[in-house]
Amino acid sequence: MNLTEKVIKEQFPFWEQAMKQELPDVPGKTVVITGCGTSYYLAQSIAVAFNANGRSAIAVPGAEWARRMKDYLADCSDICVIGLSRSGTTTETVQAIESSRQVGIPTIAISCEPETSLLKAADVAIYLPTHSQEGIVMTASASLMLLAGLRMAGVQLGSVAHARDALDAVEGATPLLNGRSHFVYLGAGALYGMATEGCLKLQEMSITFSQAFHPLEYRHGPISLIDDQSLVVLLYSAETVDEEAKVARDVQSLGAKVIGLGGPGDFSIPLTQSGAARALELLPALQVLGERVANQKRIDTTQPRNLTKVVVLQ
Repeated sequence: MNLTEKVIKEQFPFWEQAMKQELPDVPGKTVVITGCGTSYYLAQSIAVAFNANGRSAIAVPGAEWARRMKDYLADCSDICVIGLSRSGTTTETVQAIESSRQVGIPTIAISCEPETSLLKAADVAIYLPTHSQEGIVMTASASLMLLAGLRMAGVQLGSVAHARDALDAVEGATPLLNGRSHFVYLGAGALYGMATEGCLKLQEMSITFSQAFHPLEYRHGPISLIDDQSLVVLLYSAETVDEEAKVARDVQSLGAKVIGLGGPGDFSIPLTQSGAARALELLPALQVLGERVANQKRIDTTQPRNLTKVVVLQ
């Protein structure tokens, strides 16, 4: 077990701590959640959670929000901006918070490092302690920021044990990874953000070609790439299992293998949560899938190619 896997499997006590942490109320009629890379993909799931609970929300990459707010929201008069950054020093996310404050928009920052430039730039700062040995690939801290964002959106989260169970169960899918060179992640609603994050984790950890789509969109063109080298990770929404299972059968008929989280596949992993809470339940399982593909390719995920722990623009 390398350090990346160790952190993935040891993240749950930090979840317990974050579950108890006091979080602020989010002002404004509309909520903008911003971040870069993994943090942006978490923002996608958090935005869906706000919308599902009656608050208009949108996820915007940090650089985009800092430079062209009006391209994403015509009316910025009654909004709040939440910025996510593990390090608290990601240039574009800091810029997004600073640009928002300059025009009078209330801001909240979430980071897994204390006393960072992001936390200092925001009106309200949230520090989430994470695993001290986390490396370049974001795992435990991603889960923590998702957890906090979902709580702020009003999501009732299930037991930490459910996510641990899904993590343990996904190990049984390892044989399906053999010989696969094309990976696809499918998820709808709050799970689309998790599909994009799973896709990113696989790229970072194993230098493997992967894609992310909404399940029913996949038939509209992208399915042309499916063959017997493909593996599809289908993140089922509890409300639409039956129609998403049809997509699974479609890709299986073309030679792909399917890992179904919360629904049928060549390997199926039961999930207990629904709605946005399911995003947190399955996230650690997606993290370890990236590690397993890297193991098969003999790639060290503690030293991912071309990446650094913090991205700072010069």
